[in-house]
Amino acid sequence: MPQILIPATYMRGGTSKGVFFRCEDLPEAARVPGPARDRLLQRVIGSPDPYGAQIDGMGGATSSTSKCVILSPSARPGHDVDYLYGQVSIDSDFVDWSGNCGNLSTAAGAFAIHAGYVAAGADGVQTVRIWQANIGKTIIAHVPVADGAVQELGDFELDGVTFPAAEIVLEFLDPADDGGAMFPTGHLVDTLDVPEALVPCGRLRATLINAGIPTIFVNAADIGYTGTELREAINGDAAALARFEALRVIGALRMGLIQAPEEAKTRQHTPKIAFVAPPATYVAASGKVVRADSIDLLVRALSMGKLHHAMMGTASVAIATAAAVPGTLVNLAAGGGERHSIRFGHPSGTLRVGAEARHEAAGWVVTRAIMSRSARILMDGHVHVPAGAF
Repeated sequence: MPQILIPATYMRGGTSKGVFFRCEDLPEAARVPGPARDRLLQRVIGSPDPYGAQIDGMGGATSSTSKCVILSPSARPGHDVDYLYGQVSIDSDFVDWSGNCGNLSTAAGAFAIHAGYVAAGADGVQTVRIWQANIGKTIIAHVPVADGAVQELGDFELDGVTFPAAEIVLEFLDPADDGGAMFPTGHLVDTLDVPEALVPCGRLRATLINAGIPTIFVNAADIGYTGTELREAINGDAAALARFEALRVIGALRMGLIQAPEEAKTRQHTPKIAFVAPPATYVAASGKVVRADSIDLLVRALSMGKLHHAMMGTASVAIATAAAVPGTLVNLAAGGGERHSIRFGHPSGTLRVGAEARHEAAGWVVTRAIMSRSARILMDGHVHVPAGAF
């Protein structure tokens, strides 16, 4: 059978990259949720791949590069575009639609202008109001424009990205889960009962938060780490990865995100699991020395079963929010007290994020989280997909 050509744009957003589509450019069967859409995106990315390499597709064999985005004009008042994100499993047969990608949210704002959904307008900064359709939240992207187009090049440096680019500021409005409390158990810190094979004492303190993306935070020291680890220290240890997944499942059950452990197999994108520690000096993946006095805390997070090379954007929202609430493990690792912004150390360097949180009668709420990223088109044209693939 012949291959079909589908207009697509390959973009970097933050420390991730993915294949971007305008919904109207997709084959008709893939314009709506369902198996046809999933199979199409899997074939584009090159999944499922038992070799874990995605050689026959656009994916890069990491959770940061196995992603697709679909944009369309928004019918929702006060919004410019609807943004739908699919995390494509590398070696398993599913696409996870349960959460957002904060890094690619940056590229979604830029792509809205590239795709003609939002006019570039006068030179300066164009505001793009995005409806994040996976989680039903508003994101405001402040995109620099010049000469009637997105300004992609600039001097903004983002650890985890080799080359500088133009800064895009993102605001995540009301990022906590509308369907429940920001802290789903009602506690800032929970004690999880875990098998002693995972944690010697059989008890593990955790902050379980649903802001940006559902996240389980634990203390690095409680699970035998320092918080300065790089990817190789975790991803090369199969036993460690299995232990993190077991802890993630326990946390997901406590958060009410799954009802049975086996459900976690097809919900790998959420929740995330991360470990935190007070500041310490370490050498980042690039060889850059990150000094303890330049950061407020250390954070390492896993995505799709592997330690992330930098930090997921949505997890950064969760970090900022948890840091703003006195008494969470994140806040305590940063020194405690009231905090509106923090700089944390991750495997590739540092990142500054901010959040506005307040305590109300019903509990803690967060009004917005803010961070800066950048985005750039890497390639524009068509993806070729075998006609019988979906």
